[in-house]
Amino acid sequence: MLSKVMLVDDHALFLEGLQYLLETHGVNVIGAARSGREALLLARSLKPEIILMDIKMPDLNGIETLKLIKAEMPEIKVIMLTTSEEDEDLLAAVKYGASGYLLKNTTAEALINTLSDLEKGEIPYSDGLAAKILREFQTSGAEDNGTSRPSAADAGESLLTSRQKEILEMVARGITYKEAGGRLGLTERTVKYHMERIIEILQMENRAQVIAYAARMGLIDKN
Repeated sequence: MLSKVMLVDDHALFLEGLQYLLETHGVNVIGAARSGREALLLARSLKPEIILMDIKMPDLNGIETLKLIKAEMPEIKVIMLTTSEEDEDLLAAVKYGASGYLLKNTTAEALINTLSDLEKGEIPYSDGLAAKILREFQTSGAEDNGTSRPSAADAGESLLTSRQKEILEMVARGITYKEAGGRLGLTERTVKYHMERIIEILQMENRAQVIAYAARMGLIDKN
Protein backbone atom coordinates (compact mmCIF):
# COMPACT_ATOMS: atom_id res chain seq x y z
CA MET A 1 0.00 0.00 0.00
CA LEU A 2 1.26 3.48 -0.87
CA SER A 3 2.28 6.13 1.67
CA LYS A 4 0.00 7.69 4.25
CA VAL A 5 -1.95 10.33 2.33
CA MET A 6 -4.13 13.18 3.59
CA LEU A 7 -6.62 15.05 1.39
CA VAL A 8 -7.63 18.71 1.57
CA ASP A 9 -10.49 20.20 -0.46
CA ASP A 10 -13.51 22.29 0.45
CA HIS A 11 -15.84 20.45 -1.95
CA ALA A 12 -17.29 17.47 -0.07
CA LEU A 13 -18.34 15.50 -3.16
CA PHE A 14 -14.92 15.80 -4.80
CA LEU A 15 -13.21 14.93 -1.53
CA GLU A 16 -15.30 11.78 -1.05
CA GLY A 17 -14.82 10.73 -4.67
CA LEU A 18 -11.05 11.26 -4.51
CA GLN A 19 -10.77 9.28 -1.29
CA TYR A 20 -12.75 6.39 -2.78
CA LEU A 21 -10.63 6.45 -5.95
CA LEU A 22 -7.33 6.39 -4.08
CA GLU A 23 -8.38 3.68 -1.63
CA THR A 24 -9.61 1.54 -4.52
CA HIS A 25 -6.09 1.70 -5.94
CA GLY A 26 -4.44 0.74 -2.66
CA VAL A 27 -3.55 4.20 -1.38
CA ASN A 28 -3.65 4.59 2.39
CA VAL A 29 -5.82 7.70 2.95
CA ILE A 30 -5.50 8.49 6.65
CA GLY A 31 -7.60 11.65 6.78
CA ALA A 32 -9.40 14.43 4.94
CA ALA A 33 -9.87 18.12 5.70
CA ARG A 34 -12.24 20.69 4.19
CA SER A 35 -10.31 23.85 5.03
CA GLY A 36 -6.76 25.07 5.40
CA ARG A 37 -7.03 25.49 9.15
CA GLU A 38 -8.46 22.00 9.58
CA ALA A 39 -5.66 20.66 7.36
CA LEU A 40 -2.99 22.20 9.59
CA LEU A 41 -4.51 20.70 12.73
CA LEU A 42 -4.99 17.31 11.09
CA ALA A 43 -1.44 17.25 9.73
CA ARG A 44 -0.11 17.83 13.24
CA SER A 45 -2.02 14.88 14.65
CA LEU A 46 -1.90 12.39 11.77
CA LYS A 47 1.63 13.07 10.45
CA PRO A 48 0.87 12.16 6.81
CA GLU A 49 3.69 11.48 4.38
CA ILE A 50 1.88 13.13 1.46
CA ILE A 51 -0.87 15.78 1.31
CA LEU A 52 -2.99 16.36 -1.79
CA MET A 53 -4.39 19.88 -1.40
CA ASP A 54 -6.57 22.29 -3.35
CA ILE A 55 -5.65 25.98 -3.65
CA LYS A 56 -8.96 27.81 -3.94
CA MET A 57 -10.42 27.43 -0.46
CA PRO A 58 -12.15 29.91 1.85
CA ASP A 59 -10.71 30.98 5.18
CA LEU A 60 -7.11 29.85 4.54
CA ASN A 61 -6.21 29.04 0.94
CA GLY A 62 -3.94 26.22 -0.19
CA ILE A 63 -0.84 28.36 -0.70
CA GLU A 64 -1.11 29.87 2.79
CA THR A 65 -1.69 26.42 4.26
CA LEU A 66 1.26 25.00 2.34
CA LYS A 67 3.51 27.70 3.74
CA LEU A 68 2.42 26.97 7.32
CA ILE A 69 2.70 23.19 6.98
CA LYS A 70 6.16 23.27 5.39
CA ALA A 71 7.43 25.74 8.01
CA GLU A 72 6.33 23.47 10.84
CA MET A 73 6.53 20.01 9.23
CA PRO A 74 8.99 20.23 6.33
CA GLU A 75 9.18 16.45 5.96
CA ILE A 76 5.60 16.28 4.64
CA LYS A 77 5.35 16.26 0.84
CA VAL A 78 2.55 18.50 -0.39
CA ILE A 79 1.10 18.22 -3.89
CA MET A 80 -1.27 20.93 -5.02
CA LEU A 81 -4.27 19.33 -6.79
CA THR A 82 -6.24 22.20 -8.24
CA THR A 83 -8.09 23.76 -11.15
CA SER A 84 -5.87 26.85 -11.03
CA GLU A 85 -3.45 27.32 -13.94
CA GLU A 86 -2.56 30.84 -12.81
CA ASP A 87 1.17 31.57 -12.93
CA GLU A 88 1.01 33.28 -9.54
CA ASP A 89 -0.36 30.16 -7.83
CA LEU A 90 2.07 27.84 -9.60
CA LEU A 91 5.16 29.88 -8.77
CA ALA A 92 4.05 30.48 -5.17
CA ALA A 93 3.61 26.72 -4.73
CA VAL A 94 7.20 26.16 -5.90
CA LYS A 95 8.47 28.98 -3.71
CA TYR A 96 6.90 27.60 -0.55
CA GLY A 97 8.05 24.02 -1.08
CA ALA A 98 5.29 22.11 -2.89
CA SER A 99 6.48 18.72 -4.10
CA GLY A 100 4.28 18.90 -7.18
CA TYR A 101 1.42 20.68 -8.93
CA LEU A 102 -1.37 18.75 -10.66
CA LEU A 103 -4.53 19.94 -12.36
CA LYS A 104 -7.81 18.27 -11.46
CA ASN A 105 -8.34 17.20 -15.06
CA THR A 106 -5.60 14.59 -14.62
CA THR A 107 -6.67 10.96 -15.07
CA ALA A 108 -6.97 8.48 -12.23
CA GLU A 109 -4.11 6.41 -13.65
CA ALA A 110 -1.86 9.47 -13.90
CA LEU A 111 -2.64 10.45 -10.30
CA ILE A 112 -1.81 7.00 -8.94
CA ASN A 113 1.40 6.91 -10.98
CA THR A 114 2.25 10.34 -9.65
CA LEU A 115 2.06 9.15 -6.05
CA SER A 116 4.30 6.21 -6.89
CA ASP A 117 6.78 8.47 -8.66
CA LEU A 118 6.82 10.85 -5.72
CA GLU A 119 7.97 8.02 -3.46
CA LYS A 120 10.89 7.50 -5.88
CA GLY A 121 11.88 11.15 -5.67
CA GLU A 122 10.21 12.44 -8.84
CA ILE A 123 8.50 15.85 -8.86
CA PRO A 124 5.06 15.68 -10.51
CA TYR A 125 3.64 18.49 -12.63
CA SER A 126 0.77 18.43 -15.09
CA ASP A 127 1.74 18.69 -18.75
CA GLY A 128 3.21 22.07 -19.62
CA LEU A 129 3.50 23.39 -16.07
CA ALA A 130 7.14 22.41 -15.54
CA ALA A 131 8.05 24.21 -18.77
CA LYS A 132 6.10 27.24 -17.59
CA ILE A 133 8.13 27.33 -14.36
CA LEU A 134 11.41 27.18 -16.27
CA ARG A 135 10.35 29.98 -18.65
CA GLU A 136 9.27 32.20 -15.76
CA PHE A 137 12.48 31.78 -13.78
CA GLN A 138 14.67 32.10 -16.86
CA THR A 139 12.91 35.38 -17.70
CA SER A 140 13.15 36.74 -14.17
CA GLY A 141 16.79 35.73 -14.02
CA ALA A 142 17.54 37.68 -17.18
CA GLU A 143 15.66 40.73 -15.94
CA ASP A 144 17.52 40.99 -12.62
CA ASN A 145 20.90 40.19 -14.22
CA GLY A 146 21.64 37.80 -11.38
CA THR A 147 21.42 40.48 -8.69
CA SER A 148 18.89 38.42 -6.71
CA ARG A 149 21.15 35.35 -6.61
CA PRO A 150 20.91 33.75 -3.15
CA SER A 151 24.31 33.98 -1.46
CA ALA A 152 24.12 30.53 0.15
CA ALA A 153 23.24 28.85 -3.13
CA ASP A 154 25.82 30.98 -4.93
CA ALA A 155 28.54 29.63 -2.66
CA GLY A 156 27.15 26.12 -2.88
CA GLU A 157 27.08 26.06 -6.65
CA SER A 158 30.87 26.29 -6.79
CA LEU A 159 31.02 23.09 -4.71
CA LEU A 160 28.98 21.05 -7.19
CA THR A 161 30.97 18.51 -9.15
CA SER A 162 30.79 18.44 -12.95
CA ARG A 163 28.73 15.24 -12.70
CA GLN A 164 26.29 16.89 -10.28
CA LYS A 165 25.89 19.89 -12.59
CA GLU A 166 25.26 17.51 -15.47
CA ILE A 167 22.59 15.67 -13.48
CA LEU A 168 21.01 18.94 -12.35
CA GLU A 169 20.69 20.17 -15.92
CA MET A 170 19.15 16.89 -17.11
CA VAL A 171 16.67 16.66 -14.24
CA ALA A 172 15.72 20.33 -14.66
CA ARG A 173 14.81 19.55 -18.27
CA GLY A 174 12.27 17.02 -17.06
CA ILE A 175 14.40 13.90 -17.56
CA THR A 176 13.59 11.23 -14.96
CA TYR A 177 16.20 9.75 -12.64
CA LYS A 178 15.99 6.46 -14.53
CA GLU A 179 16.50 8.12 -17.93
CA ALA A 180 19.34 10.28 -16.61
CA GLY A 181 21.01 7.22 -15.16
CA GLY A 182 20.73 5.42 -18.48
CA ARG A 183 22.39 8.27 -20.34
CA LEU A 184 25.16 8.64 -17.79
CA GLY A 185 25.77 4.97 -17.08
CA LEU A 186 24.52 5.30 -13.50
CA THR A 187 21.83 3.55 -11.52
CA GLU A 188 18.58 5.37 -10.75
CA ARG A 189 19.51 5.17 -7.07
CA THR A 190 22.85 6.91 -7.72
CA VAL A 191 21.18 9.75 -9.61
CA LYS A 192 18.70 10.20 -6.74
CA TYR A 193 21.62 10.32 -4.29
CA HIS A 194 23.33 13.03 -6.36
CA MET A 195 20.13 15.11 -6.41
CA GLU A 196 19.83 14.82 -2.64
CA ARG A 197 23.41 16.06 -2.32
CA ILE A 198 22.72 18.94 -4.74
CA ILE A 199 19.72 20.02 -2.65
CA GLU A 200 21.83 19.85 0.50
CA ILE A 201 24.78 21.76 -1.01
CA LEU A 202 22.56 24.54 -2.40
CA GLN A 203 20.72 24.71 0.95
CA MET A 204 17.27 24.39 -0.54
CA GLU A 205 14.22 22.44 0.57
CA ASN A 206 13.35 20.27 -2.40
CA ARG A 207 14.02 19.45 -6.02
CA ALA A 208 11.45 21.88 -7.38
CA GLN A 209 13.28 24.82 -5.75
CA VAL A 210 16.62 23.60 -7.10
CA ILE A 211 15.22 23.38 -10.64
CA ALA A 212 13.72 26.86 -10.34
CA TYR A 213 17.07 28.13 -9.08
CA ALA A 214 18.90 26.47 -11.98
CA ALA A 215 16.60 28.20 -14.45
CA ARG A 216 16.90 31.58 -12.74
CA MET A 217 20.68 31.39 -12.68
CA GLY A 218 20.95 30.48 -16.34
CA LEU A 219 22.28 26.97 -15.70
CA ILE A 220 19.70 25.69 -18.19
CA ASP A 221 19.73 26.81 -21.79
CA LYS A 222 16.59 28.59 -22.97
CA ASN A 223 16.45 26.61 -26.22
